[in-house]
Amino acid sequence: MKRLEVRFAHTPADIWQVGTLAEHGGRIYFEYAATFLRQGYSLSPFKLPFAPGLHEHNDRRFGPLPGLFDDSLPDGWGLLLMDRHFARIGHPLAEIGPLERLSYLGHRTMGALTYHSPAVKDEVCGSVFELQELARNAQQILTGSAAEILPALLRAGGSPGGARPKVLVGYDPATETVVSGEAELPPGYAPWIVKFPFGIDEAHAGPVEQAYALMAHAAGIAMPETRLFTTAGGDHFFGARRFDRQGGRRLHVHSFGNLIHADFRVPSSDYTDLLKVTARLTRNHDDLLRVFRQAAFNVVAHNRDDHVKNFAFLLDDETGDWSFSPAYDLTFSPGPGGEHSLTVAGEGRHPWVEDLTRLAVGADISPRDARTILDQVRAAVADWNAHAKAAGVSTGIRRRIGLALSRLPS
Repeated sequence: MKRLEVRFAHTPADIWQVGTLAEHGGRIYFEYAATFLRQGYSLSPFKLPFAPGLHEHNDRRFGPLPGLFDDSLPDGWGLLLMDRHFARIGHPLAEIGPLERLSYLGHRTMGALTYHSPAVKDEVCGSVFELQELARNAQQILTGSAAEILPALLRAGGSPGGARPKVLVGYDPATETVVSGEAELPPGYAPWIVKFPFGIDEAHAGPVEQAYALMAHAAGIAMPETRLFTTAGGDHFFGARRFDRQGGRRLHVHSFGNLIHADFRVPSSDYTDLLKVTARLTRNHDDLLRVFRQAAFNVVAHNRDDHVKNFAFLLDDETGDWSFSPAYDLTFSPGPGGEHSLTVAGEGRHPWVEDLTRLAVGADISPRDARTILDQVRAAVADWNAHAKAAGVSTGIRRRIGLALSRLPS
């Protein structure tokens, strides 16, 4: 039997044992530690019982892991890099299971959960734990200006992130230097994510996403700090400050999709579902308004890549309260088949004011609040040209996106 100890790392000096993940006969089990049940909070309220005993993961249609732990794994590009690394060191991919992947990440995860070898190891699970040492040995530590370091990190393959190549870096605004690596950052450095263009993603992706960040901020959407990092070759990479790190603390982040075990690759959810989950989880009307504002923005700004993992919730580990996270991955996108990944009150291809209005009514958002939010969003998007110029979007791309936005109903 393979086992991994799951920990909750508040800070480097304040770490709780959450429980134990185990794999036996192709089945995944989890058991909360008794100490965490006494002092902690439910980390995945909809799908993982916060109760004593062994919990088997039976929702195999969703994936090999419970959503709580799947959120610790990278998507797309990050998994590709992980597979390449395993192949390079001679580990057959057929033998790499979900616990091996979590073990490889160890403490180098997004959010607050980390993964470690237990105090007592089974004889048959050595491969799980040697990956932790391999990961430490493979970690690259580089320091210098963004213009020097970011191209080097891109050549090195980046680090686990999402569908586009991403790297986790520390950035010191006082010296404008960047430090690579996913360990604890030196004093003065703040944690950031930097994205690179890839494949069909063109060189303008960074400036466009920065323009959308500026536009979203103008629309009243809670956004992390963002900026463009420029290289000596003139490339512009989009960066966002990480909201899962605050003042030396690691925050627990749970994506909407993994919270309800909805596969982000298969569009099957509606903004109505997101609003219902928000109401049950946060019990905060302001969070419902934030979700509605982001839904309105995605509709008006033509961001149709609004899948279930592009929304998340944060847990306050001191109070047990959940909140809707800052927005991320906002950009111009045609979506799958030209439709929104999340339908809007049932409409995916051409949602507009009447659909957003039905969405608001179903969430007990007053007509006045809905109108005010929609007016603010439309005013911000109407200023697309100014936001795009401020972000350095080229004239041709600025006009092409502006034309698409102007075709929306009035």
